[in-house]
Amino acid sequence: LTGVLDDCLCDIESIDDFNTFKIFPKIQKLQERDYFRYYKVNLKRPCPFWADDGHCSIKDCHVEPCPESKIPVGIKAGSSNKYSKVANNSKELEDCEQANKLGAVNSTLSNQSKEAFIDWARYDDSQDHFCELDDERSPDAQYVDLLLNPERYTGYKGPSAWRVWNSIYEENCFKPRSVYRPLNPLAPSRGGDDGESFYTWLEGLCLEKRVFYKLISGLHASINLHLCANYLLEETWGKPRWGPNVKEFTRRFDPIETKGEGPRRLKNLYFLYLIELRALSKVAPYFERSVVDLYTGNGHEDAESKALLLDIFRDTKSFHMHFDEKSMFAGDKKGAKSLKEEFRLHFKNISRIMDCVGCDKCRLWGKLQTQGLGTALKILFSEKEIQSLPEHSPSKGFQLTRQEIVALVNAFGRLSTSIRELQNFKVLLQQTR
Repeated sequence: LTGVLDDCLCDIESIDDFNTFKIFPKIQKLQERDYFRYYKVNLKRPCPFWADDGHCSIKDCHVEPCPESKIPVGIKAGSSNKYSKVANNSKELEDCEQANKLGAVNSTLSNQSKEAFIDWARYDDSQDHFCELDDERSPDAQYVDLLLNPERYTGYKGPSAWRVWNSIYEENCFKPRSVYRPLNPLAPSRGGDDGESFYTWLEGLCLEKRVFYKLISGLHASINLHLCANYLLEETWGKPRWGPNVKEFTRRFDPIETKGEGPRRLKNLYFLYLIELRALSKVAPYFERSVVDLYTGNGHEDAESKALLLDIFRDTKSFHMHFDEKSMFAGDKKGAKSLKEEFRLHFKNISRIMDCVGCDKCRLWGKLQTQGLGTALKILFSEKEIQSLPEHSPSKGFQLTRQEIVALVNAFGRLSTSIRELQNFKVLLQQTR
């Protein structure tokens, strides 16, 4: 995987070097700080698009075969016989028990943390909220320690996971009916030349719609990389051993096994990295103001966190091959405005689909990464507002909540980790040859 990326003047090798030597070590440190490690999320919102099929893919099964609270509303309202059908299937029961061991979301918090959250909420409430986020005030919203709940392979797969990605690609990626090839890379392709005719069609799209597809494909590739890099390799004496799974990586990204798709997916990961990197460089003036404080109640730690964040911003500004977002939505004003709104609504819909993910841990990281990308897009489309921010008072024109800031940093941290893991897989592949 080498050379220049499409739709921008940046090459893969430059991103690899920049990420490995400048960004990755610092973003890792930042994610460990209290302000960035706790994320408030509602994992109990019902899926707004469909009722699930009752098969337990969820990793946190407290009751056999599945906890009541995790069964989507549509099924609970429907026939309760689905329970007995699942309960009588011993294979699914075993899956459920295995799931319980694999990846329950660890929501334990110290009393000190709980007190700090009350302070944070008070501090956030004094800010001007710019946009509607996950319903933080809902009694179902809870703080999760991201360090105790790493993103990794949980065993969540099958029809439920397929349906989520299928809905994202097929219904939200500006696809006309004349294109038969499924956008979803998990779907079986039809016919021999579908791949090339699909990419010819994609190149014919306007830049904005092409970018939208690449962002989603890049996010998908990044998540798949995390799962391959943090895979359950074996479980001996009840102690799981996690690590890179070269076979799984090859299955998802090898050019031969994926009919040439794998490298394209990875290129889209690099493209997504560039978009979020650009957003970080653009939002720096917002955080450089003295009025913005990464508030946790610990003054010394807060000052250190802000200094580290500003250091990362300086690095992002020093990168010399940024994506130029000015080329987007640059047509006639009326058409550009309408396209931007369509882009925003499509993305908002994808963030809602994350409430249909059946595994709590996958849902947690899916919601965080889509919110992080949504925040990056919000920043790129608010350049004028960011440039005219007042130095000593909160702004009405552009505001980020703590949730958006935590999501932005952690989502970019995941991309930085993906690109780092890709280097590791290159080494491992050379060793296995």
